[in-house]
Amino acid sequence: MQFARWASHSFCSSNRFRAARGMLGLIVSLAIPAMIAAQETVAPEKADAAVRAQMRNVKYRFSDKVSVQINFLNGALVPIGNNECPVLDDKNSFKIRIDTAEIAISPGDLANLLNSYVFTQPKSPLSGISVSTVNGQLKMKGRLHDKGDIPFESQGVLSPTPDGKLRLHSEKIKSLHVPVKGLMDAFGIDVADLIKSGKVPGVQSDGNDLMLDLEQILPPPHIDGKVTAVRVESNSIIQIFGGTDSKPKPKLQTGNYMSYQGNRLRFGKLTMDDADVVLYDMNPSDPLDFFLDHYKEQLAAGYTKINTSFQLRVFIKDFAKLGQVPAPAKSKEN
Repeated sequence: MQFARWASHSFCSSNRFRAARGMLGLIVSLAIPAMIAAQETVAPEKADAAVRAQMRNVKYRFSDKVSVQINFLNGALVPIGNNECPVLDDKNSFKIRIDTAEIAISPGDLANLLNSYVFTQPKSPLSGISVSTVNGQLKMKGRLHDKGDIPFESQGVLSPTPDGKLRLHSEKIKSLHVPVKGLMDAFGIDVADLIKSGKVPGVQSDGNDLMLDLEQILPPPHIDGKVTAVRVESNSIIQIFGGTDSKPKPKLQTGNYMSYQGNRLRFGKLTMDDADVVLYDMNPSDPLDFFLDHYKEQLAAGYTKINTSFQLRVFIKDFAKLGQVPAPAKSKEN
């Protein structure tokens, strides 16, 4: 996500720099449409039908290759579009609204997100993107596939913006192994004006910095929250939502779990009014490994208890411990 930080006020000094400038502009011009394609049109939400959600120590898989570590989360499942309630079998039926949370993503998962979700077009020029952490900064490498696999890399700092997005400020940028600087020169006039005018959802520029709503490029169910702090550790990018001093609310349960309460919730052939469902980890010695695409297999591998008040308590098996599972059925297009 820092590929867009390249620029150079010294490009005009040689033909090689001019070539690099053109290729860097190509990166951005193709990256932005990919981001736009990944961002779905915002559907109206039904906040009054939201199901309260709380999660603790959950590895939440968005896809086969992209997951995040939810250390804690307090929020809600909010139905969107024409859906009257969240439907677990349809991850486009709801979004996860975050009130407070601490969520981490590994450099490997971030690279997988770029390689397998953002840049999914067959003719995408970017290939082999890798992400690592260096002294509290992010370092990204990759190649321009259709330009002779020319390498690029950048290294910089992440920080939150006042409106809850992330500011990416690159301090070291290279293309063709030559140090460069200056964001807007690399973009080119047309793309720079597009960003400055606010016509690219989730992407804004501020001088030589780029602000992104990184959550918009995650696969569904999309998350909605305000990032107030971010830190880069040895193998993790940790985002704090809801306030720099946000603390987890008192635990509703013990162990690793996902809790859904209130209003209506639909899953499988069941619809639960005044929902009271808790999914527990059968093996609490490690994080609850949850994959919405395969939650039925995880349920079937565990067991369920219902008390006299019809509170549903489900003990599920970690996804990684299921063994081979079939690919989820693709939803039919209208």
